[in-house]
Amino acid sequence: MALKVELKPNERIIVGSCVITNTDQRARLLIDGDRIPILREKDILTPETADTPAKLIYLAVQLMYLSPDPMAHHPTYFSLVRDIITAMPSSWPFIESINNFILNGDLYHALKESKKLIAHEDQLLERARNQKAADQDDTRKSA
Repeated sequence: MALKVELKPNERIIVGSCVITNTDQRARLLIDGDRIPILREKDILTPETADTPAKLIYLAVQLMYLSPDPMAHHPTYFSLVRDIITAMPSSWPFIESINNFILNGDLYHALKESKKLIAHEDQLLERARNQKAADQDDTRKSA
């Protein structure tokens, strides 16, 4: 069954090892193939945009997903996993799920699970920012 993809003007998509850039009009593509990695521009992270531990995990999984040799990226991925579990133990359920998908060769779902890890990290960072702001307010009030 073909995958239907609608691209916005000038939107990019990765299909296999090719980057396809749409022209200035909307386009609809039917992509037929078996186990071809496909990533829309909105789902692509670059080393420059991977600025948190969870985003670095996503980037490593993304590289596995797009690579003809996913295992080449395992050392980087597992090093990042050790770091994030140490710094953020609450990430373990997400990491465990990502690992299971990777071990089963389902890198697309590992990538989707990595997005959940990023959302979890965002929630923790937001709580920390709110707590810091509340602490600063308390300090100002008591001064």
